[in-house]
Amino acid sequence: MAEARGGRTGLSTIALTTAAMLAFAANSLLCRLALQQGGIDPASFGSIRLVSGALALALIVRLRARPAPAARADWLAAAMLFAYVAFFSFAYLSLSAGTGALILFGAVQLTMFGAGLRAGEMFGPLAWSGFVLAVGGLVYLVSPGLAAPPPLGATLMAVAGVAWGVYSLRGRGVADPLAATARNFVRAAPMALVLSLALLSQAHADPAGIALAIASGAITSGLGYVIWYAALPHLSALRAATVQLSVPPIAAFGGVLFLAEALTPRLALASLAILGGIGLVLAGKARTVRARGSSP
Repeated sequence: MAEARGGRTGLSTIALTTAAMLAFAANSLLCRLALQQGGIDPASFGSIRLVSGALALALIVRLRARPAPAARADWLAAAMLFAYVAFFSFAYLSLSAGTGALILFGAVQLTMFGAGLRAGEMFGPLAWSGFVLAVGGLVYLVSPGLAAPPPLGATLMAVAGVAWGVYSLRGRGVADPLAATARNFVRAAPMALVLSLALLSQAHADPAGIALAIASGAITSGLGYVIWYAALPHLSALRAATVQLSVPPIAAFGGVLFLAEALTPRLALASLAILGGIGLVLAGKARTVRARGSSP
């Protein structure tokens, strides 16, 4: 009986994790599709994404069985969430879905690794090799050349990744991550609306663009986080970090399949270097933790 329950839990975790990774990759596809078709401007897309995400998350938190615990407002986290959404939206004016997701993911992970190093976390030779490989892959991806992504778009997405990395670091150890995410969406939404007002002369949105922004906010962001937080208790920190390696390839494949984007040799090689390097860092960190745990 216990084995059957364990098997069902394992299958449920796999299903939840897969759904969450698909949702996170879909954010890139939805934003790129909306902007590629010219159905909405980036500022409006970001505003609608945050507002619809805030409404969806607030409703979910309100309807769940247990009330959210009181917590101090984290305005820095909200500002980082706004920065991520804003720079992400503007970056996809010129980046393909796969390239954008790869730059974003690489910047997020490198930001978090850098924070760990600054805090005194020890990296072994394997982890350092992976770190150098990942940075080299990111540099290669954005270095000048015929197949390089537009510099402005790449820079904007890298900034979005740094903002998301800082936001993730701020969320470590919070008592109720779902409620904290809902509050941060609520606080970030007015910031996005102010940006939209500042760029009102460039604003435009048709029904398709609005629908894609709502889907990105309420479904692939709001419900995506709910699904992810349901899976996280059953994943080790290493597995949770490793499984996110799947997001850029999913986004790249989706871009080829749904947006007719090209999978260039540069993107493929950079993906191998960045994702492989991050994998080596994670493996090296795990080996260091095991070594410490076995020492007297």
